[in-house]
Amino acid sequence: MSNSGSQQPDLDWSQVRETVKLLTVSVAQVQNSMQQGDDSVNTLTSSFTSMVHHMNAIEHILKNMDAEKDMQDAMEYCQATSDLIQSSIMAFQFYDRLQQCLDHVSNGLTGLSELVEDPQRLYNPMEWKKFQDQIRSRYTMESEKQMFDAILQGKSLQEVVALVNNSKDDEEEDIELF
Repeated sequence: MSNSGSQQPDLDWSQVRETVKLLTVSVAQVQNSMQQGDDSVNTLTSSFTSMVHHMNAIEHILKNMDAEKDMQDAMEYCQATSDLIQSSIMAFQFYDRLQQCLDHVSNGLTGLSELVEDPQRLYNPMEWKKFQDQIRSRYTMESEKQMFDAILQGKSLQEVVALVNNSKDDEEEDIELF
């Protein structure tokens, strides 16, 4: 694949290559978002199942309480349930990120369709550059910007996924706990 892109077009510039880059961004976003969504749903399922178990145990302890030990057990279950609620809140925040990312993909694909349909814009590198800038400006997560930039630089889907996976830990630290 040539290095010629909408950033610095030359005689080798191709709208097909630009289309492939943008489609690859969309595929990478969808794959990454779906994995995060699966992880979040699994966390929620496990957390809510454990919360039900803990609440049943607290109820049983309180109904049969007759000693200091029972009070301590109930307090431990309350703390464990609180921890699970925090974990569930984080999972919901990841789900919100998933929705944002898929919205970006949808908008990008819609814009790409409009660009490709318009012969005046299709063969104009400046229109592609403008469209790419619009896409990037909508991103709110650093991982999306990194993914987009890497693909426009010509990196493969596998390289981009590895890059995003390496930066996931940094973004997870940005999750707000209540």
